[in-house]
Amino acid sequence: MKVLIAVGGGGHFSPALAVINQMPKDWEVLLVGRKYAFEADKTISFEYQTAHRLGIPFETLTTGRLQRKFTRHTLSSLVKMPVGFRQAQKLINQYKPDVVLSFGGYISVPVVLAAAMQRLPIVIHEQTLHAGLANKIAGKFAKKICISWKQSGKFFPKEKVIVTGNPIRKEFINVIPGLTRNPEIDSRLRGNDKPLPTIYITGGSGGAHGINVIIEGCLEKLLTNYTVVHQTGDAKQFGDFDRLEQQKKKLPEELQKRYTLKKFVTPDEVNQLLQQADLVVSRSGINTITELLYWGKPSLLIPLPYGQQNEQIHNALFIKKRGLGEIADQQTTTPDTFYTQISQMLHNRKQYLQHAAAARKLIDVHAADNIIEVIHDVQTKKKSTKT
Repeated sequence: MKVLIAVGGGGHFSPALAVINQMPKDWEVLLVGRKYAFEADKTISFEYQTAHRLGIPFETLTTGRLQRKFTRHTLSSLVKMPVGFRQAQKLINQYKPDVVLSFGGYISVPVVLAAAMQRLPIVIHEQTLHAGLANKIAGKFAKKICISWKQSGKFFPKEKVIVTGNPIRKEFINVIPGLTRNPEIDSRLRGNDKPLPTIYITGGSGGAHGINVIIEGCLEKLLTNYTVVHQTGDAKQFGDFDRLEQQKKKLPEELQKRYTLKKFVTPDEVNQLLQQADLVVSRSGINTITELLYWGKPSLLIPLPYGQQNEQIHNALFIKKRGLGEIADQQTTTPDTFYTQISQMLHNRKQYLQHAAAARKLIDVHAADNIIEVIHDVQTKKKSTKT
């Protein structure tokens, strides 16, 4: 079977990769996504880099974002939309997929519309607790709509919906949370000095400038008491990685050893870091939430202060209500208040860990297989209809 998969960005790529990794070996895959992570910024996207590193066929699409309000990018986005549709038509004609699988995001819209015009079976997957605009559009043309959480079922036609769960990486599933810490990884993270608590700070595949600025303001204070692994992203607009790298060089050698600075982390590295971290500081995209629930990790979540339907705020509240984390407001949090909050959380870490087992039960580790089964059923029904 040939499957064309549309991914709209870093947040949509993680579950797509989990599904690809579980697909039968005789299935062919073509990923369609973006080359650059941000508009008006030439930072190569995480999904583009990862697909090429793993040898997954990847084609880029130039199209406009679906925007709910007028911005400086609105006109250029409108111009790009018909271009993206024509490119999607060309890709589908060349690749001739049996099924189109969409994980949402603006890239997926022209792909789904082009597939619908050719009467190809379409399956979509919604990761969030609600529903993205792209998937609401795509849902009108899809044969089946896979959802991660029962809460999002109300946004789609009931007869199309299947609760599959949100796929997590197979590297996670092969490790049981709560096992003894890996001393080899511990020594690498902690620099072989006294066993300080480890904080993993991430802004997601694109990084988070707001979080990076907060860390910059209290970095030396953090490293006095903790080991920090910090994933900054590589947005050229802000230059956070380069600036923090220079700040690291000015620190005492002992503190430098406690600070690991990265633009991106690979899936394998994420697995290790989440396994070993005592506390996670991050945005609250739904895939991050899924992984935190699976690992039962205490977390301080700093939601994106703007976004579709306040999605990240809802996600963060989902974690907080389950007793596994706290929320900080990026717009009011200062380096000092941030440091105080994580210190309190680490001091009370055992209280959060009491909820870890219940949190993990919310995650279906067979989600990727469930989606693959839906794809197979849709394609089989298409074949039987033809005959």
